[in-house]
Amino acid sequence: MNPSKPSLDEIVAVLDRTPTSLATLLEGLSETWVTATEGDNTWSPYDVIGHLIYGERVNWIPRARHILSGETQPFEPFDRTAQFTQSRGKPLSELLTTFAELRRDNVAVLLGMNLTNADLDRVGLHPELGDVTLAQLLATWVVHDLDHLGQIARTMAKVCASSVGPWANYLSILKDRQH
Repeated sequence: MNPSKPSLDEIVAVLDRTPTSLATLLEGLSETWVTATEGDNTWSPYDVIGHLIYGERVNWIPRARHILSGETQPFEPFDRTAQFTQSRGKPLSELLTTFAELRRDNVAVLLGMNLTNADLDRVGLHPELGDVTLAQLLATWVVHDLDHLGQIARTMAKVCASSVGPWANYLSILKDRQH
């Protein structure tokens, strides 16, 4: 395990790739794949894209600006389920395009902040977690993307779970997540 912190360039490299990765994986697939869930109260790939869009609008850059402004009030709470009303009825292709556009704009804003190491150490107040640094926020943005990419892959894999027969024992992606 590498204990070093990712550089801003490394963070941007992952953030830049997420929309293309998701579009390549999901665009043009049948509803079977994009609306699959892992059971009650779980999200489909479609739901995840809506969630990522909402985060692009109200989470990452607004919170970065909040930290850089020196604001002492906590961040606005994040509605983790806003996608269920905001994305309803929209085609997946529209959501993927919207996500790509928002992410491109947000990465440009992030790069335009010309962040210094001192900026990355600046602190904001999360409403549940307490003090967080800008560096932690940016690292969380990347890990959040990767977490949801894994979630989408796991959900899609489970579409075929009953069809793989005895190979299921070798496919860890088919096992339920342990918390």
